Amino acid sequence: MGLASFYKGKKVFLTGHTGFKGSWMLYWLKLLGAEVRGYALAPLSDEELFVKIRGEELCDSVYADIRDKATLAEQIGSFKPDIVFHFAAQPLVRLSYNIPLETFDVNAQGTANLLDVMRETKGECTVVLITTDKVYENKEWVYPYRESDRLGGLDPYSASKACAEIVIHSYVHSFFHKDRLVEHGKRVCSARAGNVIGGGDWAKDRIIPDIVRACSKNEPVIVRNPEAVRPWQHVLEPLGGYLLLAMRMSEYHAITGESWNFGPLLQDNLSVKEVVRRALDIWGSGTFNTPALGKQPHEAGLLKLDISKAVNQLQWTPKWDATSAITRTMVWYKQCAANNARDLMQSDIEAYCS
Repeated sequence: MGLASFYKGKKVFLTGHTGFKGSWMLYWLKLLGAEVRGYALAPLSDEELFVKIRGEELCDSVYADIRDKATLAEQIGSFKPDIVFHFAAQPLVRLSYNIPLETFDVNAQGTANLLDVMRETKGECTVVLITTDKVYENKEWVYPYRESDRLGGLDPYSASKACAEIVIHSYVHSFFHKDRLVEHGKRVCSARAGNVIGGGDWAKDRIIPDIVRACSKNEPVIVRNPEAVRPWQHVLEPLGGYLLLAMRMSEYHAITGESWNFGPLLQDNLSVKEVVRRALDIWGSGTFNTPALGKQPHEAGLLKLDISKAVNQLQWTPKWDATSAITRTMVWYKQCAANNARDLMQSDIEAYCS
């Protein structure tokens, strides 16, 4: 069965639908024919991707906090979703140093709220909870992390997402075990993706938006950690993985209750410096420098993901290499002033699916 056949007519509850990844997921789901109810904080400005793609037209939007369990329960209960994708999060590492308690509250307690609502909700439902590649206890080694590796996190963001994974593991084994699926009806998995790039992201302290902002002002790009290596991938890669995972969970109950990595092939784990160089080449101008910034918050220097489990068990593989991902992303930003954001998004999704 293909994604379009599976998702057509499905009721999908999407938390965090106003965010960068959530907006891409929302539009893809609508192209697949799903009925979507979004649950997230309202966009803060007209520059956000959700506004640019006229997201209000694509779903029933509920603007509320994931920490508000009563409202969350009311919305899920009235919608009765077939599938839940949980994206809502405080997603920034450096910001987490400024708001650590809020980061833990949103990322860990927010996930617990969603799972507890599902525990109290009758009927069958497939639930995919999105965390991050940063949930692993990072030993700065060259080996890619597997789903069975130890969880951890030095910065508040990474630690909060590792906490969310522990919450998920507890709920799966306490309330949603696959051996008792007939009783509870809930298929639950977590998904861990690498560093995503793609058109329409304007978040602070993310390298591609920083490059575009600097180039647009004819200023050099400030690169904090040029030698840091990350698993870069276009945003459509993990989103396609999440969509496929939910479909496979409905087909093969044995894979529920597990965690899944979605990242690039090993050769596409690039340094920040290499990403900046390739992006500037595609942009056609610009420079970067690495000034001495003094003492900075800790950020991991080396991180890779082992995706063999998703490749072998889900039949998922990355379609676009790092060069293709960077090219598509930079072209989007070059074209966004003259083109409709929704058209640009649809073009990328159609190209990815073909």
